Amino acid sequence: MRKVVISLFAIFAGTSFAAAADTGCDAFKWPVEREQALFPAAPAAQSGAILTVGQAVDFSLAAVDAVSFEVPPDRAPKAGTFGATANVTVPPEGELQFSLSDEAWIDVVQDGKIVKSAAFSGVKTCPGIRKSLRFKLQGGAAVVQLSGARKADLKLAVLTPE
Repeated sequence: MRKVVISLFAIFAGTSFAAAADTGCDAFKWPVEREQALFPAAPAAQSGAILTVGQAVDFSLAAVDAVSFEVPPDRAPKAGTFGATANVTVPPEGELQFSLSDEAWIDVVQDGKIVKSAAFSGVKTCPGIRKSLRFKLQGGAAVVQLSGARKADLKLAVLTPE
């Protein structure tokens, strides 16, 4: 009887550890499967790129002090970090979701002002995706500003929220 109880405990303990390991990406507040599908084949992009809703890019970032931001980033980037800017046309519905592969600050600028994110979800245990933000914007032109990245490359997906 004692062996059966110990064996069952080992089985259940192993199952719960495995389940905990699988919850990395499930810990986001919304699904990130689209980003997981887009990031591996994301085309290269440089600062000043034009982003397309429904796609991802693999940015080669520049030293943050060499990036010409439309407005100063909402969070001042530390020396030695990287950044980029990009342009995007916001659809008439006005809601966009930006997901980043690694740590970085993201600002979205419209009409010369930073628009605060409407929702944020960040997870450190999801391979390849670090955070996702949602913005309520006006249809039309917007500038995306990335700053404070610790590495010189970063993947960015631009999607409409599900």
